[in-house]
Amino acid sequence: MTLFVISCEHGGNRIPQRYRSFFNGYEFFLHSHRGYDRGALRMAKEMALALKAPLFVATTSRLLIDLNRSIGHPRLFSEATKHLSKAIKQEILARYYLPYRKQVEATITETIRAGNRVIHIASHSFTPVLDGTVRYADIGLLYDPVRAGERIFCHAWQSRLKAAASDLIVRRNYPYAGKADSLTVYLRRRFPAEAYWGIELEINQKFALKGGPHWQALRHLIIDVLYEMIGESDQRMHQNSLPDGLS
Repeated sequence: MTLFVISCEHGGNRIPQRYRSFFNGYEFFLHSHRGYDRGALRMAKEMALALKAPLFVATTSRLLIDLNRSIGHPRLFSEATKHLSKAIKQEILARYYLPYRKQVEATITETIRAGNRVIHIASHSFTPVLDGTVRYADIGLLYDPVRAGERIFCHAWQSRLKAAASDLIVRRNYPYAGKADSLTVYLRRRFPAEAYWGIELEINQKFALKGGPHWQALRHLIIDVLYEMIGESDQRMHQNSLPDGLS
């Protein structure tokens, strides 16, 4: 059986009281795309509800510590925290980073040990313009091209989204590469390709910033298409035929 796990590593911009003094002068950045992924938390919650999937979310700011980076990555700590003492960094790791990552990994481990395949969708969003460069996409689907299951799944998801809304710009491995350092990349090293598929869903923040019916319609479309793919997969499995990327 194929089961979903939903996560959101950059769901909020909260700084715990204990560390707020380190962020004096960084208030603007906390409320920008550098502080959190606007809209990603709502998308994650709605996907998890629709799919009846386990949900893991973090609402501490990525500027405290980036839960989507590996230990040792130069951007694990931000400019506000990278100069903190080793003791304080270890405390932040122990309080916020390790518990979150271990919970996600433990749930996936248990699900796979029970004989299931896991499709892990990590909900993210991206700023429409970065360093003066416009990002020409509405949705990005990030995956490892070497993993056939992830590749087929994202091709199918992209095709169905574009068929449902022809004006929607859906790109694969954009605006980031699916093999760049992330939680899904870490988990791919932990689990075999036939048991774990790690997909990062990236949505242009222009939709969440504008809000209203277009933002709501986009979220519903993403979920409806995904749900349709799952339904067809279940039907084909009963017919003993291979579904498109979900067998």
